[in-house]
Parts: sequence; C-alpha cells; structure tokens
Amino acid sequence: MELTPGGHLVARALKEEGVTHLFTLCGGHIQNIYDGCLDHGIRVVDVRHEQSAAHAADAWARVTGQPGVAAVTAGPGVTDTVTAVANAQRAQVPLVLIGGAGPRGLADKGSLQDMDHVSLMRSITKWSVSVPDAARLPEYVQSAFRIATTGVPGPVFLEMPLDLLFMPIDESLVTRYPKARTSARPGPDPRSIERVAALVRAAERPMIICGSQLRWSPDEGALARLADHIQAPVFVNGMARGAMPLGHPWAYTRCRKDALRAADLLLVFGTPFDFRLGYGSAGTVNPDAQVVQIDLDGGEIGRNRPIDEGVVGDSGLTMDALVAALGDLRGSPPSREAWRSLLDAAEAKARGKMALEMASEASPPNPLRVCAELNRFLKDDTIVIGDGGDFVATAAYVLNVRRPGLWMDPGPLGTLGVGPGFAMAAKLARPQSDVVLVYGDGSVGFNGFEFEAMVRQGIKVTAIVGNDACWRQIYRGQVEMFGEQRAVATRLEYTRYDKVVEALGGHGEYVETVEALGPALERAFAAEKAALVNVKIGGSDFRKGAISV
Repeated sequence: MELTPGGHLVARALKEEGVTHLFTLCGGHIQNIYDGCLDHGIRVVDVRHEQSAAHAADAWARVTGQPGVAAVTAGPGVTDTVTAVANAQRAQVPLVLIGGAGPRGLADKGSLQDMDHVSLMRSITKWSVSVPDAARLPEYVQSAFRIATTGVPGPVFLEMPLDLLFMPIDESLVTRYPKARTSARPGPDPRSIERVAALVRAAERPMIICGSQLRWSPDEGALARLADHIQAPVFVNGMARGAMPLGHPWAYTRCRKDALRAADLLLVFGTPFDFRLGYGSAGTVNPDAQVVQIDLDGGEIGRNRPIDEGVVGDSGLTMDALVAALGDLRGSPPSREAWRSLLDAAEAKARGKMALEMASEASPPNPLRVCAELNRFLKDDTIVIGDGGDFVATAAYVLNVRRPGLWMDPGPLGTLGVGPGFAMAAKLARPQSDVVLVYGDGSVGFNGFEFEAMVRQGIKVTAIVGNDACWRQIYRGQVEMFGEQRAVATRLEYTRYDKVVEALGGHGEYVETVEALGPALERAFAAEKAALVNVKIGGSDFRKGAISV
C-alpha cells in the first residue's frame, strides 16, 4: 500500500494543472504543501505580507493567462488576503487561494487561528469551500481550476485543514480525473451577431470600447481586425491596453469623451458601464446613440442603462464573428473620413497640451516629463505595473505598452499596494522581460518591504516613484471642496524611499532635477538587483478635475 501525505497530493495536483510557482508567506498549517512542492519541482516564492502573495497569484494569471496560486496560513493569514482576492474578483482574474485551517477535529474549540474562513471568502470568490476529506484534495484542486477559469474568470478559495495535509493517504483511495476542465470559450449567438452587423452597416460614427475580458480571449489580434474592417475608433481600458498596435490609425486615448458624445453606435466589449464610462448616462453617452454590449456575463448586459443589442460571449470570438457576418463592406458603410478627422483633431489638441509638459525642463521634474523619460526605456516586451493614483494615471497616458498583458493596474476596485506582488510574479513568469513598477509615493507605504523578498530571491524589478509628498488625487479635490487649510490626512513627507530599498539590499536612486533623471534610470535598469528611482516631482494641472471617488 502506497501512502502519500495530503500536502504532497496537493502539490502533485497543482503540478498537473501546470503550476510552476506557489506564492506564500510561511505558516505551520500549510508547510506540508511546501514539502510536496519541493518534490514536484514547484518553486515556493515567499513574500513579507500575505496580501502580496495573493496579488502575485493575480498577476501570474494576467501575465500567463493561467490561474496563479497562493497558499497562506489560517486565521490572519487568510484575512490578510481579503483585499487582494476582492481586487481579483472585481477585475475578473482567475486565481486559486489555498488557506490553512486547524485540525478538523478541533474545529470551534479554540485551536490556534481557528475561524470561519469559508463564510468570510464566499462573497468575494466564485467558490469558497473547505475540503472534507484528505483523499479528495486533488479533486478539489481540479475543481478550483475549472471554476476559476470557466465563464467569467475569478478567484476561488480552498480551505485545507492541517490534519488533512499531514495525513498519509492510500493512493488507491485518491480521487482525481484525467481531464477536468476545458479551454473552450463561449461564442456569440449568430442571431445577435446578424442584428449587430445591421447596426454597424447603418452607422455613420461607430466607436469601440474594449475592456479586460479581451485578455482571456484566444485571439488578441481580433480587436485591430475589427477596427480595420468597420473603420471605427477604438478606446481600451484595463487589460485590453496594448491590443491595438502602436500608431494604429484607429487607436485613440485622449478624446474618448468627445467620441462618446458624438458616436451614433457604441460597441462595448468586455467592460461594464461603471464609473469609468459615467455609468452610461446621457451626460456621458450620446442619448441618440445605439448601444451594443458584449460580455461573458449575461447579467452585466443592460446594467445601469438600456441597450439596443446584447451579446453573451467571448470578446475576441464575437469580434471575429462580427467581421465574418459583415463580409465585404466596400461601398456599404457610410464614409468614416469625416468621423476620423473630427477625432484626430480632438486627439491632437489633447496631446498638444501634454507635449508641452512632457518636454518641460523645469526642476523638480514635471510628472509628464518623468513618464516621457521612462518611456524611452520600455522595450517591446516590457511589463509595466501601475500602483498609485495621480502619477500612475498620468503614466497610463504616456507609456507605450505594445501587447495585451504588458500593462497591469489594480482594475476597477482601485486597490493600492498591488505593485510588489504584481511585479514579482510578472518577472518570474517572464524572466526575459524587463518589469517596471510605476509607483505613487503613497502606495510605497503599503507593501514596500517586498523589496527585501525581491532581493533575497533574485527577482529583478525596476521601480520609479513619483514623489510629491502627497496623496495628490485626494488632496486636489479636498482643497477644491474645503480649502487648503482644511485639507487633512493627505500630506506626506518627501521620504527617501530609495534609502529604504538600499537598506533592504536593493539599488536606490534619488532625483530632484531633470538632468539627473535619465542617468538615474540608466543605472537602475542596469543594476542586477531590484532597484527603485525616487523622483521628487513638480506640480501639474494635467489631472485637474479627475474624479477620485
């Protein structure tokens, strides 16, 4: 009779799902999983806060397209991941979180770190469950991956009690299946596609908005093909950034408000009518426009505003189906040249205002100038991570990201502190790529000690901090509403975060002038260990009027 400890069964099941890295902060409840990972060639990557472990699992999925996995100990280990799991849920990212628990026989007796994890996690996951039997550990791992990736992606929580993980199990009793999930994506209803095609043929000023669900489509080139075929401007958000090639004639970034007010047909792929789109209100979207909404979740279609046609399906597959249904459009659609000229003018005007600040020689450096200088260091495969408010929002308009999966920010939950976990996972998933962490100075305070984990484990990340000693995005509105004398809890100090990183074993640079910026970035990118460039930035009105709620 062959006996295998439960933790080793978990590690083997993870390996069979293609897992190569497990993100964690050590805990006694889960240490037998670590032991199994050593036997099965899974790298155990440890962090300094459990929140970062779950953020890393989230980022692993965004970069690779496959669920990331984190394991944390019971009680506060699980509770520390709640923010990261909620962020993944709102961003529709698949991850598997394993949480330890006290022995099942001691449940509700007051064992160390005993609590009801399953109920806690249920509202922020697709599935939250406690594994009932050690022989079923592999089966539950398989189910977790299937549920996390099927339909609308999202996080899953598995509670694994300590006694199950240490229990020797007869291999003949173990439950698992050779094929437990499918990679198939849901295609659109052909009848809906025909109706959408008719709307496209009749439109004079169509526009496309594409969001994060495109990341999970098997065809990342579908968006550009659709834009070329129907001659429509494209605006992307979230994980769809990079889906339009740089310089594409129908790719726009700065004139979305103008387009929304003037478009007569709006095609919305894989992104909700939430705060980013003004909830689809008449004040944001042309009230006479026809609206088509495409989403993996049928329950999302028609939320916050009426729509003219809804399609349940994968964004990329729907785009390809629409191109096929439209066929040869020569002579069929109205001319789009007037529409393109209108948007080109609006885009040029907005970019002209940016250009002045991007070229500024003032010191401390203008935040747009800092981002423009950083842009020179980005390669075709550089992964950029945004962790902050005002400075990151500025960077999003300046930095050139060339493919989907190369830009990562928290998403619509707006969670700060994602950066180090995201960056560690991104570098491990794509070790040949540079990983750049764009930081607000407020965000550094959340999980900045992860630089110790990066240095110790040889994970090279280059971070740049826009340091204005302020929670600027909140402060700006606070001053407008209450006056500068009543602006509280939003000011910081010009802290030497570079010195902190140096103390943790990394490479630090401090910059106060434009002249010093380029050389400091060069040294940071050339450093063999994790590096941080701390830039004291000047003021800018670029983000004036931006909402912070």
